[in-house]
Amino acid sequence: MEYLSSFLFGGTLCLIGQIIIEKTKLTPARILVGYVVAGVLLSAIGVYDKILEIGASGASVPLTGFGHILAKATREAIDKDGPIGIFTGSLMGAAGGIESAVIFSWLADLLFRAKKK
Repeated sequence: MEYLSSFLFGGTLCLIGQIIIEKTKLTPARILVGYVVAGVLLSAIGVYDKILEIGASGASVPLTGFGHILAKATREAIDKDGPIGIFTGSLMGAAGGIESAVIFSWLADLLFRAKKK
Protein backbone atom coordinates (compact mmCIF):
# COMPACT_ATOMS: atom_id res chain seq x y z
CA MET A 1 0.00 0.00 0.00
CA GLU A 2 2.91 2.34 0.73
CA TYR A 3 4.21 1.90 -2.83
CA LEU A 4 0.82 2.78 -4.27
CA SER A 5 0.38 5.88 -2.14
CA SER A 6 3.94 7.01 -2.94
CA PHE A 7 3.35 6.52 -6.65
CA LEU A 8 0.01 8.33 -6.61
CA PHE A 9 1.21 11.26 -4.53
CA GLY A 10 4.46 11.76 -6.46
CA GLY A 11 2.64 11.33 -9.76
CA THR A 12 0.05 13.90 -8.75
CA LEU A 13 2.81 16.41 -7.97
CA CYS A 14 4.34 15.76 -11.39
CA LEU A 15 0.95 16.07 -13.08
CA ILE A 16 0.32 19.42 -11.42
CA GLY A 17 3.75 20.66 -12.49
CA GLN A 18 3.21 19.51 -16.07
CA ILE A 19 -0.19 21.21 -16.25
CA ILE A 20 1.34 24.44 -14.95
CA ILE A 21 4.12 24.23 -17.57
CA GLU A 22 1.66 23.67 -20.41
CA LYS A 23 -1.08 26.11 -19.37
CA THR A 24 1.00 29.07 -18.15
CA LYS A 25 4.05 30.99 -19.27
CA LEU A 26 5.98 30.11 -16.12
CA THR A 27 9.40 28.63 -16.74
CA PRO A 28 10.24 25.22 -15.29
CA ALA A 29 12.78 26.88 -12.98
CA ARG A 30 10.08 29.09 -11.44
CA ILE A 31 7.81 26.11 -10.98
CA LEU A 32 10.58 24.16 -9.24
CA VAL A 33 11.23 27.08 -6.90
CA GLY A 34 7.48 27.24 -6.26
CA TYR A 35 7.51 23.58 -5.21
CA VAL A 36 10.38 24.20 -2.77
CA VAL A 37 8.62 27.25 -1.31
CA ALA A 38 5.37 25.28 -1.03
CA GLY A 39 7.24 22.59 0.93
CA VAL A 40 8.66 25.22 3.27
CA LEU A 41 5.26 26.86 3.81
CA LEU A 42 3.45 23.56 4.38
CA SER A 43 6.15 22.56 6.85
CA ALA A 44 5.93 25.92 8.63
CA ILE A 45 2.21 25.54 9.28
CA GLY A 46 2.65 21.92 10.37
CA VAL A 47 0.82 20.25 7.50
CA TYR A 48 3.73 18.55 5.72
CA ASP A 49 4.28 15.92 8.43
CA LYS A 50 0.71 14.74 7.90
CA ILE A 51 1.29 14.71 4.14
CA LEU A 52 4.37 12.52 4.68
CA GLU A 53 2.25 9.96 6.53
CA ILE A 54 -0.05 9.67 3.52
CA GLY A 55 2.33 10.19 0.60
CA ALA A 56 5.44 8.49 2.06
CA SER A 57 8.31 8.64 -0.46
CA GLY A 58 6.05 10.31 -3.00
CA ALA A 59 6.02 13.32 -0.67
CA SER A 60 9.59 13.22 0.63
CA VAL A 61 11.56 12.73 -2.59
CA PRO A 62 10.24 15.59 -4.83
CA LEU A 63 11.19 19.23 -4.35
CA THR A 64 8.41 19.82 -1.84
CA GLY A 65 10.22 17.32 0.38
CA PHE A 66 13.45 19.29 -0.07
CA GLY A 67 11.65 22.42 1.09
CA HIS A 68 10.31 20.51 4.09
CA ILE A 69 13.84 19.35 4.98
CA LEU A 70 15.15 22.92 4.77
CA ALA A 71 12.38 24.27 7.00
CA LYS A 72 12.60 21.44 9.53
CA ALA A 73 16.39 21.64 9.81
CA THR A 74 16.29 25.42 10.19
CA ARG A 75 13.64 25.18 12.92
CA GLU A 76 15.73 22.60 14.82
CA ALA A 77 18.90 24.69 14.46
CA ILE A 78 17.13 27.79 15.77
CA ASP A 79 15.92 25.82 18.80
CA LYS A 80 19.44 24.52 19.40
CA ASP A 81 21.71 27.45 18.45
CA GLY A 82 19.44 30.47 18.59
CA PRO A 83 19.36 33.07 15.81
CA ILE A 84 22.56 31.76 14.17
CA GLY A 85 20.55 28.63 13.34
CA ILE A 86 18.72 30.64 10.68
CA PHE A 87 21.90 30.56 8.61
CA THR A 88 23.28 27.12 9.49
CA GLY A 89 20.19 24.94 9.80
CA SER A 90 19.26 24.53 6.17
CA LEU A 91 22.85 23.74 5.21
CA MET A 92 23.20 20.99 7.78
CA GLY A 93 19.79 19.46 7.09
CA ALA A 94 20.15 19.22 3.33
CA ALA A 95 23.87 18.40 3.16
CA GLY A 96 23.41 14.62 3.04
CA GLY A 97 20.93 14.72 0.18
CA ILE A 98 22.98 17.18 -1.83
CA GLU A 99 26.19 15.23 -1.27
CA SER A 100 24.50 12.00 -2.36
CA ALA A 101 23.22 13.65 -5.53
CA VAL A 102 26.70 14.93 -6.39
CA ILE A 103 28.41 11.58 -5.74
CA PHE A 104 25.85 9.50 -7.65
CA SER A 105 25.90 11.96 -10.56
CA TRP A 106 29.67 11.69 -10.69
CA LEU A 107 29.48 7.88 -10.64
CA ALA A 108 26.88 7.90 -13.41
CA ASP A 109 29.18 10.13 -15.45
CA LEU A 110 32.06 7.70 -14.99
CA LEU A 111 30.02 4.64 -15.91
CA PHE A 112 27.99 6.07 -18.77
CA ARG A 113 30.24 8.68 -20.34
CA ALA A 114 28.73 10.14 -23.51
CA LYS A 115 30.58 9.43 -26.73
CA LYS A 116 31.82 12.35 -28.79
CA LYS A 117 30.41 12.74 -32.29
